[in-house]
Amino acid sequence: MSVNLLSVESLSLEQLRNVLIRLEDSIIFAFAERAQFKTNETIYKPGAIHFKDGYEGSFFDWFLHEVESVHAKVRRYQSPDEYPFTKKLPEPVLVPLDYADIINKNDKVNINDQIKAVYLDIVVPSMCEAGDDSNYGSSATCDITCLQNLSRRIHYGKFVAESKFSDPVYHDKYVELIKAKDRDGLMQLLTNEKVEKLLLERLKRKAENYGQEFEGIGNISGGSQSPSVRTNPDLVVQIYKDYVIPLTKEVEVLYLLNRI
Repeated sequence: MSVNLLSVESLSLEQLRNVLIRLEDSIIFAFAERAQFKTNETIYKPGAIHFKDGYEGSFFDWFLHEVESVHAKVRRYQSPDEYPFTKKLPEPVLVPLDYADIINKNDKVNINDQIKAVYLDIVVPSMCEAGDDSNYGSSATCDITCLQNLSRRIHYGKFVAESKFSDPVYHDKYVELIKAKDRDGLMQLLTNEKVEKLLLERLKRKAENYGQEFEGIGNISGGSQSPSVRTNPDLVVQIYKDYVIPLTKEVEVLYLLNRI
């Protein structure tokens, strides 16, 4: 899935793009898995599902924290490309790994709250058939996979920003913009419209191909309406264009503003 962050000391833009391209596959497939089920809004509403211990939050928030607690114990969130959505997680039960200092320490740059809001408010209603099919555990499991993939992809913007910042051709310009706290200037310098256009074209082809593969093994949605994420690849492209790419660039800008 990714570059070995334990052994590499720096990342080229080419290496990073390869990681992001592979993450596209994971995100598309995760979306398709979630689209098997209806929106199941009950799991996101605090108090809608009764807990014996008196917990009054949403089923989804409870499940997300439980999953991240297990992952925290096996040091998932010590990796520089992983960020939890929940807080008050347990300490790892394993000894720490020695990761290379590829990027500056920047724990404050974490936009998972925004990612979660976009996913629950925009992505789920767009790609899932409205209604309740009682597949609460399965839906939440797919949601968590989607969120983890999206978070990892978007926060990889830190590595992209560091690679661009370290490029001797543009380094001085980045330093100038950072010292001036020029967010718009940084955003403009970071943006490569040609690369973004190619990304969206590649994404649409992948979504179309994945749709054909799913249709070949039958309708896995469990309903009469085909999941929109597979029948309409434009939706996946739109999600990337309107949210994934802008949020990634927001991470890049935030990272750079704290770089020096």
